[in-house]
Amino acid sequence: MEHDRAIEVYDIIRTIRDPEKPNTLEELEVVTENCVEVQEIGEDEYLVIIRFTPTVPHCSLATLIGLCLRIKLQRCLPFRHKLEIYISEGTHSTEEDINKQINDKERVAAAMENPNLREIVEQCVTEPD
Repeated sequence: MEHDRAIEVYDIIRTIRDPEKPNTLEELEVVTENCVEVQEIGEDEYLVIIRFTPTVPHCSLATLIGLCLRIKLQRCLPFRHKLEIYISEGTHSTEEDINKQINDKERVAAAMENPNLREIVEQCVTEPD
């Protein structure tokens, strides 16, 4: 069951577009099937863990990519979940700071109140026609 849920999660995030490039996160290998882990934590409730890999160790958009992952999953996951998003260990120069930011509800809410940031996130998470 968890494996099916993990595939379901991956299918949602693989089409998110990179904020700078015309590619999806799947095409750039920022996310892969192996980066998604799902654990049952209660009756019909799951812990979803995403570990994504920025394209370069100093990627200035890693926080934005994490935000896009969070927003798309919050909107699209059809089951109750707790979401944890991390940068794959050792793949970014400031991974600890970014991990804190993208898992802090107040910071995420504040970021989505910024109209410019919200517009970029919407462009990245909207499904292509």
